[in-house]
Amino acid sequence: MALNRDDKSPLFSPGVAGTLRLIVYLALACVLMVLDHRGGWLANVRYGLSIIVEPVYRIAGLPSQGFQAATVAFADRQRLTEANQRLREDLLLANAKLNRMASVAEQNQRLKELLDTQHSLSLNVQLARLIGVDLGAFRHRITLNVGARDQVKVGQVVIDARGVMGQIIEVMPTTSVAMLITDPNHAIPVTIERTGLRTVAYGSRGGDMLTLPNIPVSADVQAGDKLVTSGLGGRFPTGFPVGTIRDVGQTASGTFLSANAVPAADLDRSEDVLLLHDLAEAAGPPELAPNAGPPADMAPDPNAPPSTPAPNPTLPKVTAPTASGAPARASSSANGGTP
Repeated sequence: MALNRDDKSPLFSPGVAGTLRLIVYLALACVLMVLDHRGGWLANVRYGLSIIVEPVYRIAGLPSQGFQAATVAFADRQRLTEANQRLREDLLLANAKLNRMASVAEQNQRLKELLDTQHSLSLNVQLARLIGVDLGAFRHRITLNVGARDQVKVGQVVIDARGVMGQIIEVMPTTSVAMLITDPNHAIPVTIERTGLRTVAYGSRGGDMLTLPNIPVSADVQAGDKLVTSGLGGRFPTGFPVGTIRDVGQTASGTFLSANAVPAADLDRSEDVLLLHDLAEAAGPPELAPNAGPPADMAPDPNAPPSTPAPNPTLPKVTAPTASGAPARASSSANGGTP
């Protein structure tokens, strides 16, 4: 069967010349590649063309580079934000721990001062903590965490490491209430340490001062004088610091001097306090006084041999009076004299 020839077939169409040209171009390209590989004479041409083509590559890659840079910048910003937040939280936590440590150190210092006060004065005391404060215009009181089950009694003195704070006025099963020395209804017998003058210090409505309204005009009282408990009344033991006189002036009537004093205790800062218990009285007779006598270095040695006693001196002989009543004369037996 004869094949049908299609005049439109590429092999026999006028386009065959184009195919031949393609083959020629490919052969020429292969020749140029071989020559370039062996001689390298097209390197300069490629170098020059790269200068022209490189900007095109850069422009084509700008969108991708911009997107990548934006992604990296966003990720870095997010990481920096998270790191900043973590550092801020760590800083807040460190500050909180530091403040807590400072508070604990201050509390330990106050407790140490209280214990030093107890040991130095050999007091029978009880430690208590403040759990409530009532500082009004007419009431200056504090609530403590000890009560009747802790053997707390009405009238016990409350002190801190610096001085007298007040006294217990009410006792509940687990808590107690103490009136501060600055309460308007409180009074405490005091002595001016420098001169020994005894007077009474009253509380004030201000809540931070003591008043001494009944000081004699002739008394020697100066700003800076220390006030200590006098022991009168039997409630407050003798010698505890009460305050320091701030100013002195005459009363309106001019018959007395009036003074204001700053409390010695930290009434607005103390958190731990001490409750004084009554000191037990000694039972039985008082102790005997130590034996008096010469110093030990002057006493005789009990182990020394007995010394020979010195001979007694010869005493004069006294004769009886004669009958004639002549006075008797003393004669010494040593010289054998006669009357």
